[in-house]
Amino acid sequence: MRKAFAWLAALLMLAVVAQFFLAASGAFDTAPDDESFKPHRALGYGIVLLAVVLTVVAALARMPRRLIGLSGLVVGLGILQPVIAVIAEAFGDSGDTTTAGRLVFGLHAVNGLLMMSVVRTVLQQARRPATAAPTTRAGAGDADSAAGPAAGSA
Repeated sequence: MRKAFAWLAALLMLAVVAQFFLAASGAFDTAPDDESFKPHRALGYGIVLLAVVLTVVAALARMPRRLIGLSGLVVGLGILQPVIAVIAEAFGDSGDTTTAGRLVFGLHAVNGLLMMSVVRTVLQQARRPATAAPTTRAGAGDADSAAGPAAGSA
C-alpha cells in the first residue's frame, strides 16, 4: 500500500506540473479567453480528486499522521483555487479585470506554487523507506536494554 501511495504522489506531482503548463498555454494563447483555460480548469478538478484519493490511501495505509495531513492540505489548497478565481472575478463588474482583481487572482498562482511545494514534500517522504523501530541510547536494541534498567542489575 505504501508503494501505491508513492506512485499516487508521483502522479499528483506530474499533474501539478502539467497544470502550470496548461495555465501558461492558456494565458499566452493568441486570444486568451475562457475557452483557452478549459483544459487547465478540467485538470484542476482532477487534481483535487487525485489528492482526495491520495489522502484516503494514506489513511488506509496507516502512513504517518503528518503525511495524511499534508495530503489533506493539498485537497484544501486545490479547493481554494476556484474560490480565489471567483473572488478575483467579483472585482470586475463589467467583464473587465480591475487592478484589485488581478492582484487577488495572483494569489491563484501563489497558491499553485504552495500546492506544488506540499506535493513535493509528500512525494519525498513517501519515497523514503520506512524507518526502523526507535532504539534506546543504552543498548541500541540488545536483549538487556529491551528488558529495562532493572534487568542489568539483577
